[in-house]
Amino acid sequence: MIDTVQIKTRSGLSFTADVAGPAGGVLVLLLHGFPESRHSWCAVLPELAKAGYRAVAPDQRGYSPGARPDPGNLDNYQFDKLVADAIDIADASGAAGRRFHLVGHDWGGQVSWGVANNYPERLASLTVLSRPHPLSFRRALQEDPDQKHRSRHHGKFLAPETADKLLADNAKAMRDGLFGQSADSVKQHLSVLGTKPALESALAWYRANKGLSGDFGPIKVPTLYIWGDADATVGRVAAEGTGEFVSAAYAMEVLPGIGHFVMDQAAGRSTELLLAHLKRHPA
Repeated sequence: MIDTVQIKTRSGLSFTADVAGPAGGVLVLLLHGFPESRHSWCAVLPELAKAGYRAVAPDQRGYSPGARPDPGNLDNYQFDKLVADAIDIADASGAAGRRFHLVGHDWGGQVSWGVANNYPERLASLTVLSRPHPLSFRRALQEDPDQKHRSRHHGKFLAPETADKLLADNAKAMRDGLFGQSADSVKQHLSVLGTKPALESALAWYRANKGLSGDFGPIKVPTLYIWGDADATVGRVAAEGTGEFVSAAYAMEVLPGIGHFVMDQAAGRSTELLLAHLKRHPA
């Protein structure tokens, strides 16, 4: 059973989250990407609960109405605040002083790399879907013309009119399957992102963090990286370079024919890989 709750953190923000599993179970925190929401994880939450974990999937900063500081002030969406939110949510979910498992996709993956970089002692394991290690991604953007082409949408998201364009005509651009998501998934995510305040706040992540900024070193947490080889936004160079930046146990799983939205297109296989990874690296 999945419950929707409000998680209030020490910062005073209140995050809408879907939760499943025993309250005393080891925490698995799942962070969504753009243009998605907590609904990204609806298939995996029941399976984590069956395995005895406490699964928590929040709508992140800007996506949750109770955690939506003014997107006009980009300081509110700096990367260090996004990383701090993850730790704060974990602590408020019963993992204060305890290690937990962290899972992230796309921008949630970027935040997850940041948490693992800054707080390795807090994590039992890290699982990232689609998003390469930031240093591998940054190198590919600088050296690989294919990756530059795949990431061209980042620049479009900086334009002030982007939210209006995405929401025009009853959000037609998103309902038609932005980035290849299924129609059902888009409908779920629009229930969170389908207003201008929400979408402007989500876009503030890009505007506040141009150039994938951040000070990263080797990741010292056991890491599983899942990448679909039909990903339109992340190329092979960035994906395969990720292992160079993980000094702990590392595994990369390539999903043939799967695109960027792994949990939308291959939820069963991704869940199977995640559960095996968590079992190999208990908290």
